[in-house]
Parts: sequence; structure tokens; C-alpha cells
Amino acid sequence: MSKEQTINNKKKGSHKFDLKWVAHSIVVILADLAVVMFSYFAALWIRFDMQFGKIPNEYFKTYLRIMPVWCVITIVVFFLFKLYHSIWTYVSIDEAFVMIKAYTVLVCCYILSKYIMEIDMPRSFYFFGIFIAFVLHVFVRFAYRLLHFLTTRYSKISEYRTGDVENVMIIGGGSAGSVMIRELNSDKHLNQRPVCIIDDNAGKVGRELYGVPIVGGRADIVEKAAEYDVGSIILAMPTASPQDRKEILDICKETGAKVRALPGVYQLANGDVSISRLKDVELTDLLGRDPIEIDNDEVFKMLKGKTILVTGGGGSIGSELCRQIAAHQPKQLIIFDVYENNAYAIQQELIRKYQGKLNLVTLIGSVRNTHRINSVMNKYKPDIVFHAAAHKHVPLMEDSPCEAIKNNVMGTYKTAQAAAAAGVKTFVLISTDKAVNPTNLMGASKRICEMVIQMMNRKVPTTNFVAVRFGNVLGSNGSVVPLFQQQIAEGGPVTVTHKDIIRYFMTIPEAVSLVLQASQYAKGGEIFVLDMGDPVKIDDMARNLIKLSGYTPDVDIKIEYTGLRPGEKLFEEKLMDEEGIQTTANKLIFIGKPIEMDDEWFLKKLDELDKDSQEDDENIKKYVQGIVPTYKPGSM
Repeated sequence: MSKEQTINNKKKGSHKFDLKWVAHSIVVILADLAVVMFSYFAALWIRFDMQFGKIPNEYFKTYLRIMPVWCVITIVVFFLFKLYHSIWTYVSIDEAFVMIKAYTVLVCCYILSKYIMEIDMPRSFYFFGIFIAFVLHVFVRFAYRLLHFLTTRYSKISEYRTGDVENVMIIGGGSAGSVMIRELNSDKHLNQRPVCIIDDNAGKVGRELYGVPIVGGRADIVEKAAEYDVGSIILAMPTASPQDRKEILDICKETGAKVRALPGVYQLANGDVSISRLKDVELTDLLGRDPIEIDNDEVFKMLKGKTILVTGGGGSIGSELCRQIAAHQPKQLIIFDVYENNAYAIQQELIRKYQGKLNLVTLIGSVRNTHRINSVMNKYKPDIVFHAAAHKHVPLMEDSPCEAIKNNVMGTYKTAQAAAAAGVKTFVLISTDKAVNPTNLMGASKRICEMVIQMMNRKVPTTNFVAVRFGNVLGSNGSVVPLFQQQIAEGGPVTVTHKDIIRYFMTIPEAVSLVLQASQYAKGGEIFVLDMGDPVKIDDMARNLIKLSGYTPDVDIKIEYTGLRPGEKLFEEKLMDEEGIQTTANKLIFIGKPIEMDDEWFLKKLDELDKDSQEDDENIKKYVQGIVPTYKPGSM
């Protein structure tokens, strides 16, 4: 389809929309005219004992004389108050208040017309006429919504009788819950019916909300879900604490019903609560802890007015770094990524959000390219560099070890050298807990990256080179949670490598927030370690996600144990024994002290690695082991 055809189609679509609105408005205008004429005639009829024969002829003639004028006045005033601009399906109490304002003006106009046109009618004519007209005008505007509600309710009842409607339990009898109930009842396309409400407020139990009974507290969820044959549960408690959400979800997962939830309290504050905002429950809802917070004032002072470069700026961690940096008024933010689609996505997101108020530069290039990274550093002279560009997928790096060395190790070394030459004040490497006593090639490559950072800090004291180490990030590209969700959606099986494998988890925004604060503590050479709370058993996570999706593990969705992948550990460590640990002002950020090593020996090893990786040497894993002894090629 040509561009011209597309534009014409859009124009045609807009005309259809306009004509539909005009048609609706004409119908309402005609109804309003009928209301005006009927109301004031009814007022005369009531005034004269509800007998047409008793109405004096002069009053009837006056009625006929003033009605055209009053009809015109009514339509003009209603237009001025935009009473013909509403979407009739969603007419609310606001329209009634607007009608009151309009009638205040109308009464003034009627009084003025009485003197101008020398109208002589009984006082009851005005009183009864205005009252009847107001009531009927309001009714006209709510009639469409009432008709829509009744037809939807009738269709829902019909579907329920034929077994086509799913019963829904609402948890939370407050503002969010009431919105959920109204929307479920009013939308005939949802095929869901609220049948009961759970609320911990004992004073509400036994009462009803929009005709739906409040049947008990959280302790009654499993019993009432069975009693009401509930197929779906909506957690409508956006203000609940993380601990309360976790406790309630732990109960919900035993009902066999699919569970969805409103993401957060901000949506309630913004009036943004609706069925479309519901999301499937995720592992983050089961962590049962408050979101990790940082000292925004410290971070703001560090980032405000600075030129900041983020390598790998389009990735999971890099893009969130860009979002949070952009919110702290940098002088300039530079996104650097080899993948143009990722870079474009975060670029457009920030452009839409900041509307020209952010000095944003988006560059395509690889950290492997010495000339490119040097050129970028020398041109923009960043104050701070966050180095997030890396290959991180463990099994893939085992099969392509030279690529891991080229990108992770040599990319970090080249970027660090370029930063030092350009006078960068702080260089922050995004590392991983897999770098601790690594048993896989990816972890070993990141351990060498940390060694590069500590060596560079000794060689170039004018730049603070630091690394920040954390574990698995929920929702990041290639992480296990999206994989589990996809496998559940496809009907299984859900694959877990080992029944006893455990991992530390943190959300992307939490991890990035701590990265930013850790960089504020940088003095040079530190490896910052983030406290990620208690570890999570991957098998339990998979089972919980299956239950919260409304299925039974090993019955509806099978769980298969595939065995540990090459280089994969049952658990990850945060520190090596020789690193020790120091605390910081933020109790969730710790410092591992630098490990002593021979920098000259290490530089020679880097040169060898560079040469071997370029030649795709099959022995590259053995060379890596020579630098990182804990890495055992082919270990399980």
C-alpha cells in the first residue's frame, strides 16, 4: 500500500469517526429539544390540575411563542458547556455537575428573556418546567450508558447460564477492587464475572460491593475459591506491602486459579486502574521484600552536569542505566552499542520522555574496535563511563570462547585504555557473581575483566577504575524467568537444569540503582559487591510460576530436569576468599579489596589472549585457565 493510500485511508477513518459523533450529537440535540418542549408543557398541565381544558388560551399561545427561543437558548448553552462532546458509554457523575452549571446559566437566560419578551406566565410554570427539564436532560445523557449496562449484564447472565463465563475472585475491597468489578461487569467481551471479594477488613465481611459479596479475609481464599468455583483471581491491592503481597500470593497459588495483579500504587493515584493494566504475577511479587532504595541526593550530585557514556547502552542493564542517568540531569548522555535496534529503542524512549530536554547522543560501534572507541572517547570526553557491553550467556560462550575473550576481555581492555587516554574521571565495569571462582568461560572472562580494571587503576591513578558485581537480574535478556513464562504459555515442559540449583535475584532497576550509588563511592580499584538478599531455589520458582498461572506442576505443566550445563554451578558466590570484605554507608553495597598480582605478567597474558582469540585458537580455554586457575575447561 502506498503512502498516499495510507493517508487517504486514515482520512476516511477520521471522517467515519466524525460522522458517527455528529450523528450521536444530533440525536441528543433532538432529544434535548423534545425535553424542553415537553417539560414546560407538562408544567402548565400540572399547574392547571392536570387537565388540558383548564389551560387558558393566552398561556398556551405564550408557550408556543417562547418555546422556539428557549430551545435555541438551551442548545447554545449546552454547546458552550460541551454537553454534546461526551463519549456516551462513559458518561459519569461529572456530566451531572456540568449540567448544574449549564442550568444556572439557563435560568439566568430565561429570566432575562422573560423581561425582554414580556412573558407573563404563572410562577409554578418556571419552577416545574426547570425541574422536569433538568431531570430529563440528565436522564437523556445517562440513558445510553444504562442501556449499555443492561444489555451487557443480560449477555453476561446468558453466558453464565451456558457456562461460558469464568468466575473471578477479587482480592481487595477498596478503590482498585471497585474499578475492577465495574469494568468486569460492564465489558461484555471479557467473559469474566466477579463472584466474590476477599478483604482483611473484618468490618467489610458480609457486605457487598456493586452487588458482589465480601466473603472473608486472606485465610479464606482457598476455601472460597473452591466454593465459588473461581477460575481467575485478581489481586487489586496496589498499596499492599511487598510482604503482604507475598503472603497472599503464597495462598493464591494453592487454589489452582490463574492469578493476575495490578503492578503498583502509582496507577491508583493516576486513575490508571483497569483490566488492561493487569499483569501476570511474576517472581518479583514473591520476593517478599521492599524495593531496594538508594540515596538519590548523592547520585544526583554525582551525575548532574556530567558527560556520561554507557557502552552496551541498548542492553537490559545498559538501557536501564540510561533511563536512570537521564533522570538525574546529566550534561550529556552517550549511548554506545553495536546492536542498532537496541540502541534505537532506548534512544526513542528517552526522546519521547524528555522532549528535547536531554542532550542525548546515540552511537553505533563495537568496543572491540580500538579506533572507534578511541575516537568516541576523544571526541566527547566523558566524565564517567559505565561499561555494560558484554557477552553474558554461559552455554553460548562455552561454545564460542574466542568471541567471549574478544568482546568481554579485549573489549574491556580497549575501552579502559581509551577512557584513561581521554581523561575519564570514573570508569565502572558491570561484572557478575559468576566471576567469583569461575567454572565457566563467561565467568572466567568477566574475572579477567575485573583484573583488567584493577591493573588499569594502578597504572592510571587519575582515573578511578572500579567494578560492580551482582547476580541474576529478573527480566534481563536471556534470564530464566522469561524463559519459564514462555514455556508455560506453550504448555510446557518447563526445563530446570538441577533440582537443587539456587541463584540470587534482583530487579533490573534495583541493580542499576545500586550500581549508580556504588560508583559514587569509587576511589579506585574496588570491586563493589551488591547484597541481593536471600537466594531463590530455581525449582521452587518454576513451580510457583506454574501455580500462579493457574496450572498444577507435573500434572498440567511438566517440569523436566536437564542436568547442569557445562561450567554451571549449583550456587554462586559473592567473594573470593582472598578478597575480604568492607562495608559502605549503604548496607547493601560491600567492597572486596584488590587482589595483588604481577601487572607485567598479566599484560603479557593479555597480549597472548588477544592474539589467540583473533586466530580462533582451539586451546583458548587452556590459556584462560592459565590466568584464572579456578576455571576448569569442560567442568560440570
